[in-house]
Amino acid sequence: MAGYSDRINHAFAFAAKHHDRQYRKGTSAVPYLTHPANVAIILTRYVQDEDTVIAGILHDVIEDCVREGWTREMLEERIGEKFGAAVLETVLMVTERRVDDDGTELDRAERKSDYLERLATASARARWVCAADKVHNGSSILADLRRTRDPDSVWSRFAAGREGTINWYRQVHDRLRAVGFDATILAELGAVCEALDSYSEIGAARGGG
Repeated sequence: MAGYSDRINHAFAFAAKHHDRQYRKGTSAVPYLTHPANVAIILTRYVQDEDTVIAGILHDVIEDCVREGWTREMLEERIGEKFGAAVLETVLMVTERRVDDDGTELDRAERKSDYLERLATASARARWVCAADKVHNGSSILADLRRTRDPDSVWSRFAAGREGTINWYRQVHDRLRAVGFDATILAELGAVCEALDSYSEIGAARGGG
């Protein structure tokens, strides 16, 4: 089981540097770093190894932190140098691609389809990070829904809207199961999907969109 280590501390420092001034979607007060930190906690709760936890901490750096002089290639190189090939490979497996193998730019729907397709060849470590990422994001949405009287104020944060967002988490859950990932975390992700479905039905019944 991974616990505190210098590598994990270094990973948090690296993520904090690159996610600096980024906030959780729909907020201006919750630092983005709270998300990878929670992904790391979830992975530790499921007794995953250090490289998996570190990949969880860094899983959004390449996807979200190409800015201010940092190219994707530079970020990949730095992660590989600092944390090793296994961590870099895992991060890349859970990073949405903006271009395919032929260099063709992908639109939003194509990026999502490509992500799901690549789960078939992803490592077990990458599937764990994927599942933990979705467990935390889905659970965060549920927590926000429980705190508000206006569900639309939560769903409006997402480009896909309520149904599209819920469907995405369900697609990831179903895809992980279809490719043979039967780890215990999948039951937790399934429960999150069910709870999101329930809140969606409640919102619709109340005329919440």
